Amino acid sequence: MSKAEYLSLADVIAADIAEGKLKPGQRLPPQRTFAYERKIAVSTASRVYSELLRRGLVVGEVGRGTFISGEARSGLAAPSEPRGIRIDLEFNNPILPEQNALIAKSLGGLAEMPALDTALRQATSIGTRTARNIAAAHMSKAGWSPNPEQLVFTGKGRQSIASALAAVVPTGGRCGVEALTYPFVKGIAARLGILLVPLAMDEHGILPDSVQKAHHEAHLSAIYIQPAIQNPLGMTMPSARRNELVRVVQQLGLPVIEDIVYAFLDDEPPLAALAPDTCIVVDSLSKKVGPGLTLGIVVTPSRLRESVMASVRSGGWTASGFAFAAAERLMGDGTAAELTRLKRADAVARQKLAAEVFSGFQVQTNPKSYHLWLTLPPHWRSQSFVVAAARRDIALTPSTTFAVTAGHAPNAVRIALGGPTTEHLHVGLRTLASMMDAREEDFYSTE
Repeated sequence: MSKAEYLSLADVIAADIAEGKLKPGQRLPPQRTFAYERKIAVSTASRVYSELLRRGLVVGEVGRGTFISGEARSGLAAPSEPRGIRIDLEFNNPILPEQNALIAKSLGGLAEMPALDTALRQATSIGTRTARNIAAAHMSKAGWSPNPEQLVFTGKGRQSIASALAAVVPTGGRCGVEALTYPFVKGIAARLGILLVPLAMDEHGILPDSVQKAHHEAHLSAIYIQPAIQNPLGMTMPSARRNELVRVVQQLGLPVIEDIVYAFLDDEPPLAALAPDTCIVVDSLSKKVGPGLTLGIVVTPSRLRESVMASVRSGGWTASGFAFAAAERLMGDGTAAELTRLKRADAVARQKLAAEVFSGFQVQTNPKSYHLWLTLPPHWRSQSFVVAAARRDIALTPSTTFAVTAGHAPNAVRIALGGPTTEHLHVGLRTLASMMDAREEDFYSTE
């Protein structure tokens, strides 16, 4: 079957979905059965299903099959737009009751001259020497202290990731990523014309052998990973795995884009402590301070700094002078460090609450993390569980959002613990636990 013919067949299925002949949650037949019914080759059926996955019309779950996507018809918003739902377990924007008062005190003089005059001036990708020194001191951990002259700044964390990717992966190039990863990396890579290659993982993070295999088969230009408090699985890579991974990437000559946005919740230094000439570290203040402060930070090897700076400029990702001024104050006077301390304690308390509620269920997490990975029982599907939770005024994220390869998502959901009040969090988690014990059809029969 020619390309036009299999695309035409995909169009037929798409039309059936649009007309309601195929309904959200309905399971498509196995590919061999589909091929037999349509009198086409199994390889052609696979191409049709792949095209439907690419269009977002269906979702695949490992060991369960391919289902009509429920997102469009159930009003599920894009992950970049928080919804006005009562209990938001989809987004991690931890805001503590006392944090606004702390921030207000730190920024108290910013609206006065001459501070305001400085804040409203045009900024550059490298900020000021003062900004670099303060940011470097703030980011330092035992075993690692970045050189201030290696720092580059962006408007937000996602722009830091984009600028790092653009600097080391050419258009049409390939970047290895964790098989389940930060969802926005997929969109960033697509806009930059970069192909993401999934890397196999275990309970300690990506497998070094999978990096070697992927590079041998696909010729990677770089890898993007989250070694500490990985999103969505929560694990922190242990020392032995870190050493082995560094050995492999250095042997292959691969740059590592290391996302440490959640690492403020852990004591582990970044991989850059082991390989400063190999790793590009990306960070942001949005989690540790607040979602409204979106200064991004990139720590680059000296040889890549000019390339990252060029990416920031060409992408239009330079931070505003006001963001620099606010960040300097918050990091320089210890407010950001105090918020980090408070949020570490808060995350631990929320994880303890979740562990109590989900006792007996299959959960993967990190006791220091603001999120957890909940494997669903066989009678629930990830997409359907999310839709059912939304009907209970609870937002959470299906596994398909994090899967790099369409159709290879486990039957699980990510639950973000950082957004709601503790009271709302408890209610939301107990509701989800009660849903786990019910069957999908029983749940809907009670509506």
